[in-house]
Amino acid sequence: MVRRSVAVVTAIVLFGEAAGIVLVHAVLSAVVDNQNMSLAGMDPGVMSTGTWVMGVASGVLLLLCGLIPLLAGIRDRSPGRFGRIALIGCAVVHGVFGALAVGLVGWTAFAVVMAVLALIVLTLVTYGRSEPGTEAPGEDGPGGGAEAGAPAPA
Repeated sequence: MVRRSVAVVTAIVLFGEAAGIVLVHAVLSAVVDNQNMSLAGMDPGVMSTGTWVMGVASGVLLLLCGLIPLLAGIRDRSPGRFGRIALIGCAVVHGVFGALAVGLVGWTAFAVVMAVLALIVLTLVTYGRSEPGTEAPGEDGPGGGAEAGAPAPA
């Protein structure tokens, strides 16, 4: 029961983060568009559009990453291979953003990003591969099907 609630909370946090990322990029885009200054000869309209595209793309990726723990929590099953890889990638990105947040924004932002990272990792750990009945065919445990103490075949 705990792992279902952790997965649902992780999904809600990722959905909120997606909305926040889109909002931050919208503000940045408006600032770049309103200043009408070029940076190293770049057109402000292109920079504004690029900021919007990056914000929407990041938001969509966070929404997709949020769907994975939501579905895991609803079904109470571990995410598949693609879902686990996507969540691991999301965790790595949050780790890098946490390291950047300390220097650029401060320790409060670092703590928030690390809390999201902790939720993602907790979701991955609680829905680990050690669930009963999920072993691959031919996987009988540490002995590989041999009796404990029996001599290995030559």
